[in-house]
Amino acid sequence: MMFRFSGVCPVCGGSEFARSDVLWPELINAWQLSVSEVDYINRQQGFHCKQCFNNLRTMALSAAILCEYRVQGTLSEFCETGTELSVLEINHAGNLTGYLSKLSSHKLVEYPQFDVLDLKIESESFDLVVHSDTLEHVSNPERALSECRRVLRDNGKCIFTVPIVTDRMSRFRTGLAPSYHGQSEINAEDQLVHTEFGADMWKFVLKAGFTSCEIFSFEYPAALALIAKV
Repeated sequence: MMFRFSGVCPVCGGSEFARSDVLWPELINAWQLSVSEVDYINRQQGFHCKQCFNNLRTMALSAAILCEYRVQGTLSEFCETGTELSVLEINHAGNLTGYLSKLSSHKLVEYPQFDVLDLKIESESFDLVVHSDTLEHVSNPERALSECRRVLRDNGKCIFTVPIVTDRMSRFRTGLAPSYHGQSEINAEDQLVHTEFGADMWKFVLKAGFTSCEIFSFEYPAALALIAKV
């Protein structure tokens, strides 16, 4: 059964949405996606708020943050409260940066100046690490998650998204033809896919040293976020 989101955008409170398909035939074939998988991944990436332009996956990330910190209202409202939550954002998490930057302690780091495999950031520096659809593009996602774990303080959390094909196991694309996200016919090296994540994504989190991994469902199966706890 597929549960669909309906209501207001958890990022900005907007109530008008639009959708456009984002997958193209070469990527669909490379990932060997079924018709239903194509539908929910297109919805995950292409369904978006017309006010803040965040798509369903970043709405899921926002909703997971609000739920985890027991916040009523929107992420926009939460970020303007003056909370002292210390947040590390690794690469731009969709269009959330403009909101997260309003927190009293927010740091954005981006590739290639910062490599998630070796963050060059002091250990135990942050309460929350956030990233969205980044891990599939790094050669060692377990190492990347261990770096996220390292920079978190006691009781810290890493809340993130990756594209998950829910009815299969994860696979590395080593030895397969190169596959890129982004846009058709644009093969940017930082968009090269190293890992296709599946139902066993939680293993990467626990192997990286986190004590628990919760799967937060904003809409199943299109909009899932992961909450990793120290």
